Amino acid sequence: MLLVTVMKSEFNFFQHWYPLSPLEDLDSTKPTPVAVLGIRLVIWKPKLSQTYRVFLDQCPHRLAPLSEGRVDNKTGNLMCSYHGWEFDVEGICTRIPQAENPEIVANNQKNFCTIALPVRQEQDLLWVWLDGNSVEKAENTPLPLSPQVDASKGFVWSSLVRDLEYDWQTLVENVADPSHVDFAHHGLQGNRDQGQPIPMKIVQSTPNLIEVKFDRSMRRTTITFEPPCRLEYAINIGNSGKQIGLVTYCIPISPGKSRIVTFFPRNFAKTLYDFTPRWWDHITNRNQVLDGDMIFLHQQEHFLQQRQLFESWKIAYKLPTSADRLVIEFRNWFDKYCQGNLPWNDVGISISDRQKINDNRQELLNRYKQHTQHCSSCRGALKVIQRLQIFLLAYFAVTVAGVSLLPDGVRFPIGLPLIITALLGLVVYTWLKLWLVPKFYFVDYVHAQK
Repeated sequence: MLLVTVMKSEFNFFQHWYPLSPLEDLDSTKPTPVAVLGIRLVIWKPKLSQTYRVFLDQCPHRLAPLSEGRVDNKTGNLMCSYHGWEFDVEGICTRIPQAENPEIVANNQKNFCTIALPVRQEQDLLWVWLDGNSVEKAENTPLPLSPQVDASKGFVWSSLVRDLEYDWQTLVENVADPSHVDFAHHGLQGNRDQGQPIPMKIVQSTPNLIEVKFDRSMRRTTITFEPPCRLEYAINIGNSGKQIGLVTYCIPISPGKSRIVTFFPRNFAKTLYDFTPRWWDHITNRNQVLDGDMIFLHQQEHFLQQRQLFESWKIAYKLPTSADRLVIEFRNWFDKYCQGNLPWNDVGISISDRQKINDNRQELLNRYKQHTQHCSSCRGALKVIQRLQIFLLAYFAVTVAGVSLLPDGVRFPIGLPLIITALLGLVVYTWLKLWLVPKFYFVDYVHAQK
């Protein structure tokens, strides 16, 4: 079982369900590493199974990462690539190639097993329960599902996952702050000329739920925070019955690192959803929004940590308006029920392990590392685009060479159209190389130029 010394607080971060990834982004053919609350895990799918499994990413033999292993074609079990130990769906060791006789394995299954954590698959997400010692509680704890990710209610949605260069508490605080949208995302989701008061009203605030409501520009908005990860907006547009939403799951990875898994549901304009490729939405819209926050949130977090060495956030922050009420409520909740700390010490991570400010913009806004490699849609699109680039270059070279060999009599009527298509292909290649492909890797976001 996963053994941690849990900090003495009213809120136990380990006894909750966390979404790891949209199911469509997982590769069922190989193990996938992931981390939550500093705990390194491996996601894998047994052969012929419909359900993924999540193990602690350590082989009990010599602690090699199982995420570097493979799913054995014959047994369907997870094989450690270091010495070939195999584990079944429950984490029980089924084979040790070096064993002198089968009894070594049969008589030591408990000692040789790896740690398998409770998992569920709901709302297109893979969920994990981090505390292997409370399996019964996991079975009786409902998932923090969103009522908006429900096709039976007329909703459609797209999803996105991205790793972020700032802490879980900074991520929650940012998503809980709607007033930054007009300025941080000007021209994309907001307009800085339309910034105005947001009259937030706290509807309820308990250890397990915070809810606020406000009306703005003919839109009635409810924001719900269900600790530790679900934070969602439900926005009703006038009296039309139309509703749009933002459903985020804010996942702590390590000090200074977090992951956002998010849905964008709506109950109208469904045809547009069907015709908009997921990867196109990611590179032209969703990643831009996250880019717009990344630089200043990374630095803001560092400045707050410095100030908190000698003063409270209540002094460090100046929060005079109603628009800040949910941020205040979250911070008060974090102080009251978590003592203002995530349980890093419980998993052997010192708070001094926090990273310093990173001024390398290409690292902070590294879309490939943070998103593309995790997203099946963007990975697939990038692979197709790269193959298309090779084809266009090859077509140009072969066409030019071929036309040069044509007899003079047919070079103009036949060769000219071929050269024109080759040149057009070269134009497309240049557009792909200089405009489209970079959007999967890095796009700088300079607010002064927006």
